[in-house]
Amino acid sequence: MHPQDTFVQHNNKYYILANSSYVDDITRTLNFGDTFAIFDRWGDANPIGRDLQGVYHRGTRYLSEFKMSMNGARPFLLSSTIRNKNELISVDLTNPTLSLNTGNDISHGNIHINRNMYLQDGVFYERIECTNHSLVYTEFSIQLECNADFKDIFEIRGTSRKERGVKKEPYLSANDTLTFEYTGLDQIPRSTHVKLNPVPHEVNDRSAVYQVALSPGKKFVLEIAVCMQEGDEMKSVLTYDEAFKNLDHHLTMFKDAIGHIASSNENFNEWINRSNNDLMSLLAQTAFGVYPYAGVPWFNTPFGRDGIITALFTLWIAPFIGKGVLKYLAHHQAQLFDSFSDAEPGKILHESRYGEMANCKEIPFKHYYGSIDSTPLFVVLAGRYLKRTADLDLIITLYPHLELAMQWLDTYGDIDGDGFYEYQRKEKSGLYNQGWKDSGDSISHTDGTLAELPIALCEVQAYVVEANRQMAYISEKLGKPELADQYRQKADHLQYEFNQRFWNEELQSFILALDELKEPCVVKASNAAHALYCQAVNQEYAGAVVNTLLSEEMYTGWGIRTLGNKEARYNPMSYHNGSVWPFDTAIAAAGMAKYGYTDEALRVLEGMFETAQLMDLNRLPELFCGFEKRKGEGPTAYPVACSPQAWSVASIYAMIQSILSVEIDAFERQIHFNYPKLPSYMEELLLAHIPLGTETITIKVKRFKSTIGLDLIDKPGTWKVVTVK
Repeated sequence: MHPQDTFVQHNNKYYILANSSYVDDITRTLNFGDTFAIFDRWGDANPIGRDLQGVYHRGTRYLSEFKMSMNGARPFLLSSTIRNKNELISVDLTNPTLSLNTGNDISHGNIHINRNMYLQDGVFYERIECTNHSLVYTEFSIQLECNADFKDIFEIRGTSRKERGVKKEPYLSANDTLTFEYTGLDQIPRSTHVKLNPVPHEVNDRSAVYQVALSPGKKFVLEIAVCMQEGDEMKSVLTYDEAFKNLDHHLTMFKDAIGHIASSNENFNEWINRSNNDLMSLLAQTAFGVYPYAGVPWFNTPFGRDGIITALFTLWIAPFIGKGVLKYLAHHQAQLFDSFSDAEPGKILHESRYGEMANCKEIPFKHYYGSIDSTPLFVVLAGRYLKRTADLDLIITLYPHLELAMQWLDTYGDIDGDGFYEYQRKEKSGLYNQGWKDSGDSISHTDGTLAELPIALCEVQAYVVEANRQMAYISEKLGKPELADQYRQKADHLQYEFNQRFWNEELQSFILALDELKEPCVVKASNAAHALYCQAVNQEYAGAVVNTLLSEEMYTGWGIRTLGNKEARYNPMSYHNGSVWPFDTAIAAAGMAKYGYTDEALRVLEGMFETAQLMDLNRLPELFCGFEKRKGEGPTAYPVACSPQAWSVASIYAMIQSILSVEIDAFERQIHFNYPKLPSYMEELLLAHIPLGTETITIKVKRFKSTIGLDLIDKPGTWKVVTVK
């Protein structure tokens, strides 16, 4: 079979189509919990083809068209930005040339239009201010056009549907509210209420018109609130100022719980601050604590793997995120068999969805368990969280879930009982590939032929090694020494078998996977970096893996490719076969540091820093194309990448931890720095208010002539800082 034939066979219908575009090359994105919005730079949402712009809530687009015009024409764009806290889009516009009833014209650039928009608790708010800077009395019209198509996010992504629910004709209610209604095939009524203040002069079924008359220096103010209602739940609509005050409180409530990082390099600080604000904006409040939603737009929902890795990256500086992730995933751990959702007792969630298509089982993702790695990573996070916090109470509560997860690994995770852990979907509606590289063509052989199921991935074996080690640590702390010995011995055995079977001399790295016949996929890929991260690599192989990851085949100068550039399926513009994922690169840096290759980790950080400086808003996206770094050019964008995306924005914390080689042991009440390094462009790095239970510590890392030193600014008396330099 030709490799391309197997690609067609294995590719699945949930792939994000490239024509699900953002329309404009630069868009403006807002997110708040279960709601997100995407506008163009003018602040409009345009209904052009199969585009993505609009306002979404719980997996459904509640506002598909939202445009403002002036005398029937689009205003001129002056500037457009997202404020630093990621909470508000601010757009400055000005008028085209206006013909007045007096026979005079107002030339363009005399009327300033400012649009400020944000999301808060399921409601979209906007304030439009028009100011007359001309010397004459001016009349003009402002027109708003709205529509709601109530499409499921998977429709926007490209999944076709045979039928949809019933959409009613829009109508005006209470003189100031345009209402759109839809009842889906899941029999849940959904409605969009566009509340306008002041009451418009003219209204039809989808638009409102204001006749504005302004003397010189005077201002017209229009406030809009768009409420998205699912079922009987109706969100409270506040005034623009009241809602913004609530939003500001929400964004600052986590500020004291996340340690503050600042450096002597202002450009680096811009990257840190953007990442911090993006991270806070993605933290959704759940009944179990906060959970970092995976990313906007495609994955604005809880994902098991993404949430765990984000929590691991931020554990040293914001352990409360890990606590929320552990509690949420424990509550949603599978208890029963369900082939449609790939659920088996003990398995940890892959993702959760809320929309009509999930409710109607047109897609299997309402509560979906089709990932091989969420379960061992859940155990890894629990062990590392315990060491970081000494929170025995939580771990005692979670212990039955951890035991069930380990039972799943050996009962269902090792399908053929050979000691390697593999995946196989239960139904064709599920994901074919169930590691983090889950596109249909991501696991292949040397000639490009796709691997057949079941598949045992390189990184998954390493995750299971580390899961057993963390269970040994947890068991020790819970007073179960014999059980701890069993887990430790098993971890050592699994590591030995992994290194024996997956190491490849020719690659100077680990193979990508074993296929259904246990034939090796001898392919150079970034998956080996995850084995370093879990310290599942024998010491004699570690240096070779590091060199391979930083070779010309793998390292672009910006980051590490997912697939080597000499492999058959290499495509720098693909999703998983040669692109660069910042989180994957951060995993590599962290793994290098764990084996003492801190200079190499520093090189990776410097590449990511340069990348961030060249990205819009200093924000690392989900991924970008894996072209080689070219002089005078920045990285090439991937057209439908999520931005912001949780594990990408959290990558900076993992890389800073890597170059400092900092580890926190709450039981020993010690903070360890093992040969810390600073990049050449940085003289100082401040770690302020790092949480240590109910206390905090502040440390300044400083460059001296021949060494790196620590300045303890504020340290709890019972804690020790241990450094090797």
